[in-house]
Order: sequence, then structure tokens, then C-alpha cells
Amino acid sequence: MRKVALARVRRSCLSLPEASERLSHGAPTFFVREKTSFVMFMDDHHGDGRLAIWCAAPAGHAAQLVEEEAGRFFVPPYVGHRGWVGVRLEVEPDWEEVDAIVRAAYRHVAPRRLAALVEP
Repeated sequence: MRKVALARVRRSCLSLPEASERLSHGAPTFFVREKTSFVMFMDDHHGDGRLAIWCAAPAGHAAQLVEEEAGRFFVPPYVGHRGWVGVRLEVEPDWEEVDAIVRAAYRHVAPRRLAALVEP
């Protein structure tokens, strides 16, 4: 499951303009223009048992998702206080929804010119 999930997340992230990948804090992390991260792929982070992505999100969006569906969304450690949202991947994810969340994360942190190139 991990390899398939990482391949799908990687394909989604790297299809975005000027996106790149490198390890950050031991996890595959995706950046805009190699500077600003927008998605981190986490596999059992510090033994939490989750296969998940952590994504940048607009203010209030993470709290709304967690409140509506805590079984699939969570506030991730370290970055949750900055509005990021965790998306569980071990619970049969809707990959179209995951792709939309990845695009939203990208648009949230990308420069306006690049963000405008990505459909919601």
C-alpha cells in the first residue's frame, strides 16, 4: 500500500508547475520552486500508525475537515498550528479527492502566477 500511495501522491504533486521532491525530516516532501513545501508524505510518523499526507491549507479549512470527518482528516503535529491538514491514506482514499487536496495545498503556497495555472 505504501508504495502505491507514494506513487500516486508523487504523480499528483510533480504534475504541478515547478514542483519538486526531496526528503525533509526523513519524509518525501514536495516543494514549489524548491523552496516552499506544500505536501509531506508520512508513513508511521513516530509510530502513529498512519499512512498519510500532511498538506498546506487555507485558514480554517483544516479545522472544518477534521470536524466533519475525523476518521479521514487530522491536525498533524508540528505544522497543524499553521493550518496544515493531515489526510489518512490507509482508509481507502478517494484519489480524486486527494488530488484536489494536493492542488489546493499547492495553490495555497505557490506564487500567484503559478497558482493561477492550476485548476481547483
